[in-house]
Amino acid sequence: MSASALALVVLAGLIHASWNIAAKKAGGDVRFAAFTGLVAMVVWAPLGLWLGIEQIPRWGLLEWSLVAASSVLHTFYFIALLRGYRKADLTVVYPLARGSGPLLSCLIAILLLGESLSALGAAGIAGVVGGVFLIAGGPGLLRATHDPARRARIHKGMAYGLVTGAFIAGYTVVDGYAVKFVLMSPILVDYIGNLARMVLLGPALLRDRSTALAMWKRQWKFAVFVGIISPVSYVLVLYAMQSAPLSHVAPAREVSMLFAALIGGQLLGEGDRLLRLLGAACIAAGVMALALG
Repeated sequence: MSASALALVVLAGLIHASWNIAAKKAGGDVRFAAFTGLVAMVVWAPLGLWLGIEQIPRWGLLEWSLVAASSVLHTFYFIALLRGYRKADLTVVYPLARGSGPLLSCLIAILLLGESLSALGAAGIAGVVGGVFLIAGGPGLLRATHDPARRARIHKGMAYGLVTGAFIAGYTVVDGYAVKFVLMSPILVDYIGNLARMVLLGPALLRDRSTALAMWKRQWKFAVFVGIISPVSYVLVLYAMQSAPLSHVAPAREVSMLFAALIGGQLLGEGDRLLRLLGAACIAAGVMALALG
């Protein structure tokens, strides 16, 4: 992986961890996902229109099919993620989602897209997997079995994290194929995909407008923050995918968990800080191995 691609992924990781912490603090549901989509649609409209006027008329069935598939996968990803944040700790849901998703993406890229991975790269993935386990709780996952309430919360976090990871793997492969092989604009893949997602999320706001309005009044600051910066983090990753193998970029995104462990543990007070910092160090080492491999 080139230095420029690694820099994009690291910056994206910092932004990604920041907006996930904001989403956790918001405690929203599908309506919060719709709020963030509306904010992104409005804020990034000038850039989307500027690029779209020239490029979208050239799109065919393949391009629109990829956007549609990406939109569905992104929508269910965000819904599963938000529900997991309401039911469990961010420091369980987030690492399992961010760990399982990109690693599945890596395997798919190797098996279906013909990418290869060196021994150093494989060692990097092992470091990422070990770091994910430690950040998710490590031995504490076993100790928690003696506390029924804690055990149930961890199990919920693990389940939602893995389901979210499956959706991450899906949209990562679809979007990676779109920007790397079909040569679609990363900005348009994300922006037009967001417009399509609003078709799926819009009814959640319209069904009960009074409740949606009340939730907006409580959550609008978080929604504005997430709606503005979350597209930036993902577009940076898509640009990295254009110049580096998806099987390297996807696991390298786990650097976001390093920032989540540092920031989330402090702001959310979810405990096991030293263990999670050790996990973050393993992830950082794994990311560097992937970059060098």
